[in-house]
Amino acid sequence: MPQPPSVASVTAGTGTILLVEDEPEVLAIATEMLEECGYHVIKADSPSVALDLVKQQGPKIHLLITDVIMPNMTGPELAGQVTTLRPGVKVLYVSGRIGSTVVRDGAVIPGAALLHKPFTTDDLARKVREVLDAPCWPA
Repeated sequence: MPQPPSVASVTAGTGTILLVEDEPEVLAIATEMLEECGYHVIKADSPSVALDLVKQQGPKIHLLITDVIMPNMTGPELAGQVTTLRPGVKVLYVSGRIGSTVVRDGAVIPGAALLHKPFTTDDLARKVREVLDAPCWPA
């Protein structure tokens, strides 16, 4: 009996992802997960580092994955600046807070792509593929 394809093969992709996370362990694990799926990952441990990287003339960034709550700047504030500097970049927010709470408190706009922490490689891979395949959505 044939085995179903693994999630990694179904959701594998190419492209460059800017990953912004202020928790070092989460940054390292999420980077590893994304690289296993075939993505090139640019890591930033703060919004200011992320903005410096975006301002450099580097590779095209296909997706920004950012924590919602970080010191000095929220994920949505960062996303607004990144998408102004690099139009067409898609955005995926991650948060340890429950989705309805994040939306109700105004941290992210309703309908924005959101992934809850903790997440598995499968969860992350599927959500990244979903966001990259979707039409552009405001940050």
